[in-house]
Amino acid sequence: MTQRGRASARPANRRSREADADVRTPVAPRIDLAAAKARVREVIEPVVTAAGYDVEDVSLSRAGRRHVLRVLVDGDGGINLDDVAVVSREISAALDAAEETGDEVLAGEYQLEVGSPGVDRPLTQPRHWRRNVGRLVAVNGLTGRVTAVDDEGILLDVNGAAHEIAYADLGAGKVQIEFKRLDEAVFADDDDDDDDDEDGEGDQR
Repeated sequence: MTQRGRASARPANRRSREADADVRTPVAPRIDLAAAKARVREVIEPVVTAAGYDVEDVSLSRAGRRHVLRVLVDGDGGINLDDVAVVSREISAALDAAEETGDEVLAGEYQLEVGSPGVDRPLTQPRHWRRNVGRLVAVNGLTGRVTAVDDEGILLDVNGAAHEIAYADLGAGKVQIEFKRLDEAVFADDDDDDDDDEDGEGDQR
């Protein structure tokens, strides 16, 4: 079963958008980041969904002469590093295809980073709760174990007492790390080592 502690990965591929390798732009072109982020999501969401995952978040920022595009994806069974690499290629291809039709989604050079959310991601959607059945969570001032979910809400066991809470009444939940589950977690330092050994690469566009 896929580890759900942290299956994030740094980008898998690299490529440059510069037509002339000798020409360097000192800073990234100024674009409407909110509009560009919305357009990116519109382009990539269909291919991520087709791959069996959900786009959990898209962020876009300027970093020197390029933009950094970060996409977080997840699925009911989690997502491992190999799957992240596959989805990264699908996202890259979708962005390229959009540009080939004359739709410049992102101006200038950019770096693509694809990963999955860590356990610190707030639980805000029904699918988030569904994917965390059996875990200890804190929500609405209560700390208990999610024992069941359905279309209406969740069942939370708090010290043996069952609490039925509708999604409409739920605040943002937070998964609680349990010591007995630490052996299941993949930590940031481990990811960094794996990335350096296995990837060592960004997806610069």
